[in-house]
Amino acid sequence: MPVHCYGHPCDVNGIQRIADNYNLKIIYDAAHAFGVQDAGGSILRYGDLSVLSFHATKVFNTFEGGAIICPDEKTKVRIDQLKNFGHVGETTVVAPGINGKMSEFNAALGLLQLQHIDSALACRQKIDEAYRLKLAGIPGISCIQGSGECVANYAYFPILVHEDYFLTRDTLYNLMKEKGIHPRRYFYPLISQFPMYRGLSSAHPDNLPVALDISQKILCLPIYPDLEMSVVDVICQLIANPC
Repeated sequence: MPVHCYGHPCDVNGIQRIADNYNLKIIYDAAHAFGVQDAGGSILRYGDLSVLSFHATKVFNTFEGGAIICPDEKTKVRIDQLKNFGHVGETTVVAPGINGKMSEFNAALGLLQLQHIDSALACRQKIDEAYRLKLAGIPGISCIQGSGECVANYAYFPILVHEDYFLTRDTLYNLMKEKGIHPRRYFYPLISQFPMYRGLSSAHPDNLPVALDISQKILCLPIYPDLEMSVVDVICQLIANPC
């Protein structure tokens, strides 16, 4: 279950080789990846399934809901049955199922959002470009780069706060909150650090050195279509001169 994190594609070819070698199915967590494309088209075409989130925090949203992208009609029929109690008619149930249907109201919100998605993505792109320009050259701050997407969705703007920055990541985070700016330490803490998981041998920090390191450095800056450039300036000036 690989994740296209922050909308940046996984190493889809490497993951497919592993799946082919071990006869595995691939279900992509594409919650962040609405609208993202590589040179061949949508990255949602990879794997056996790709799952999108339409939560209110996402680039395209229906307030609550999501979608499953599947490769064939047979799979779609199975998914449709699963999300609707296993019903195939008024009096016929063919399999166990869940209540996973999107409401008409949520669908209507999504249809309205689709009318404005291109302009929303264009606004996000301008904000992304402004951040990159204004944060360039600040010691100890680096912007996350793409990983093969030809069309991005600019869903998030994560930066890494390294050891040679003026402050620790958490000190910068708290300073920004004091100034009325609300970044997110996304994803922090790691799932493996929660009480219900940290007792597992697989959750030991020695097994997750890269994830642990990144979780202590990452900070996602505000980004949304109506974010004013004057606010971007304030955010970047604070990061450049926090003291």
